Amino acid sequence: MITLESRAGRITRIAALGLWLVLTLFPLYWIVVTAFKPTSDIYKFPLEYWPSTFSLENFAGLFSKANFGTYLVNSLIIATVSAAIVTVISLLSGYIIARFEFRARGAVILAFLVTQMIPAFIALGPLYQLMVSLGLVNDRTGLVFVYIAMCIPFSTIMLRGFFENVPDALEEAAMIDGCSRLGALFRILVPVMTPGIVAAFIFNFVSCWNELFLSVTLLTSDANKTVPTALNGFITSYNIDWGSMSAAAVLTIVPTMVMFAFASKYIVQGLTAGAVKG
Repeated sequence: MITLESRAGRITRIAALGLWLVLTLFPLYWIVVTAFKPTSDIYKFPLEYWPSTFSLENFAGLFSKANFGTYLVNSLIIATVSAAIVTVISLLSGYIIARFEFRARGAVILAFLVTQMIPAFIALGPLYQLMVSLGLVNDRTGLVFVYIAMCIPFSTIMLRGFFENVPDALEEAAMIDGCSRLGALFRILVPVMTPGIVAAFIFNFVSCWNELFLSVTLLTSDANKTVPTALNGFITSYNIDWGSMSAAAVLTIVPTMVMFAFASKYIVQGLTAGAVKG
């Protein structure tokens, strides 16, 4: 039997969650609405919370006035290649840290954790000089190397946690049946680790896809710029092109939304894999 007090508490929780949901989704809603407004309606007062007319001129302007298609391709290539390489390297390093005892193991884990506490801009000067000396400034390959170095520590710690929740008996049984250690890793553990690997790949992809600070610094030519750099370019000293920026933001969100939609099952399994130790 539901008492008056418990009913009031339930209504309060639902109202609080509803308010939180509205506050969370409204910025995204406003970006989408602004993207489909004609330029003349964006600055109209009073504000229209639902467009009286829908227009695709902001999206058309992205490809006619700017090389937004090039920016999308650059971001897709850089983020995909970086995420794939980081995931493979982190899979191996996470396996080693989880399965082997060695003298510097604790120091390595601590170093990986400490690197996540250091803001990227602190290392920008030495990093930029290093990239200049290597001839990798304004080169997408150079940015890929930087992203790999940036994402490996956290991804390694993440995958190490997944390995520790997989029983040692699985690979031991495979090795008894004749598999090498690498064979047991890729033929036995990797299929079991699929949710964790997918979760790590998506985390790395989104981190590289959304990164702005390093891409603005290391990529200078218009042909090599990424989507976040292009979004930053819509803000000038005297004006902000809200229509184009909103349209670009919508197109930027689409790849990550599609990825999460198709891989949501693996993400949920990956994030909850540590809840029950097998």
